[in-house]
Amino acid sequence: MTKTITFNELRKVKDSLPSGSMTKIAEELGLERETVRNYFGGHNFKEGKSVGVHIEPGPDGGLVMLDDTIILDVAMRILDENKS
Repeated sequence: MTKTITFNELRKVKDSLPSGSMTKIAEELGLERETVRNYFGGHNFKEGKSVGVHIEPGPDGGLVMLDDTIILDVAMRILDENKS
Protein backbone atom coordinates (compact mmCIF):
# COMPACT_ATOMS: atom_id res chain seq x y z
CA MET A 1 0.00 0.00 0.00
CA THR A 2 1.38 3.44 -0.89
CA LYS A 3 1.15 6.51 1.33
CA THR A 4 2.19 10.15 1.14
CA ILE A 5 3.20 12.09 4.27
CA THR A 6 5.52 15.01 4.98
CA PHE A 7 9.18 14.37 5.70
CA ASN A 8 8.76 16.05 9.09
CA GLU A 9 5.90 13.66 9.99
CA LEU A 10 8.05 10.67 9.05
CA ARG A 11 10.96 11.99 11.15
CA LYS A 12 8.59 12.63 14.08
CA VAL A 13 7.58 8.96 14.01
CA LYS A 14 11.26 7.92 13.96
CA ASP A 15 12.20 10.32 16.75
CA SER A 16 9.28 9.09 18.90
CA LEU A 17 10.35 5.44 18.73
CA PRO A 18 12.01 3.98 21.81
CA SER A 19 15.67 3.06 21.72
CA GLY A 20 16.34 -0.18 19.87
CA SER A 21 13.28 0.11 17.62
CA MET A 22 15.26 0.22 14.36
CA THR A 23 16.83 -3.12 15.24
CA LYS A 24 13.47 -4.57 16.38
CA ILE A 25 11.76 -3.52 13.13
CA ALA A 26 14.64 -4.86 11.03
CA GLU A 27 14.62 -8.24 12.80
CA GLU A 28 10.83 -8.57 12.57
CA LEU A 29 10.82 -7.84 8.84
CA GLY A 30 14.06 -9.63 7.95
CA LEU A 31 15.79 -6.42 6.83
CA GLU A 32 19.14 -4.80 7.55
CA ARG A 33 19.00 -2.19 10.32
CA GLU A 34 20.40 0.44 7.93
CA THR A 35 17.60 -0.29 5.45
CA VAL A 36 15.07 0.62 8.15
CA ARG A 37 17.05 3.77 8.98
CA ASN A 38 17.09 4.69 5.26
CA TYR A 39 13.29 4.40 5.23
CA PHE A 40 13.16 7.15 7.85
CA GLY A 41 15.46 9.45 5.90
CA GLY A 42 18.92 7.92 6.33
CA HIS A 43 21.33 7.68 3.42
CA ASN A 44 23.52 4.65 4.16
CA PHE A 45 23.16 2.65 0.95
CA LYS A 46 26.49 0.86 1.46
CA GLU A 47 25.11 -1.06 4.47
CA GLY A 48 21.37 -0.77 3.78
CA LYS A 49 19.14 -0.67 0.75
CA SER A 50 16.73 1.84 -0.70
CA VAL A 51 13.18 0.95 0.25
CA GLY A 52 10.89 2.80 -2.13
CA VAL A 53 10.94 6.20 -0.47
CA HIS A 54 10.60 9.17 -2.82
CA ILE A 55 11.05 12.71 -1.46
CA GLU A 56 9.69 15.77 -3.26
CA PRO A 57 10.96 19.16 -2.00
CA GLY A 58 8.43 21.42 -0.31
CA PRO A 59 7.12 22.73 3.01
CA ASP A 60 7.54 20.59 6.17
CA GLY A 61 10.64 18.97 4.68
CA GLY A 62 8.80 18.02 1.51
CA LEU A 63 6.47 15.18 0.67
CA VAL A 64 7.53 11.58 1.11
CA MET A 65 5.86 8.98 -1.07
CA LEU A 66 6.20 5.52 0.45
CA ASP A 67 5.81 2.62 -1.99
CA ASP A 68 5.19 0.23 0.90
CA THR A 69 4.06 1.15 4.43
CA ILE A 70 5.06 -2.08 6.25
CA ILE A 71 8.00 -0.42 8.07
CA LEU A 72 5.83 2.55 9.04
CA ASP A 73 3.04 0.17 10.14
CA VAL A 74 5.41 -1.73 12.45
CA ALA A 75 6.78 1.57 13.82
CA MET A 76 3.24 2.80 14.56
CA ARG A 77 2.43 -0.50 16.29
CA ILE A 78 5.52 -0.09 18.50
CA LEU A 79 4.41 3.45 19.40
CA ASP A 80 0.91 2.18 20.24
CA GLU A 81 2.36 -0.63 22.41
CA ASN A 82 4.46 1.90 24.33
CA LYS A 83 1.40 4.04 25.09
CA SER A 84 -0.20 1.09 26.88
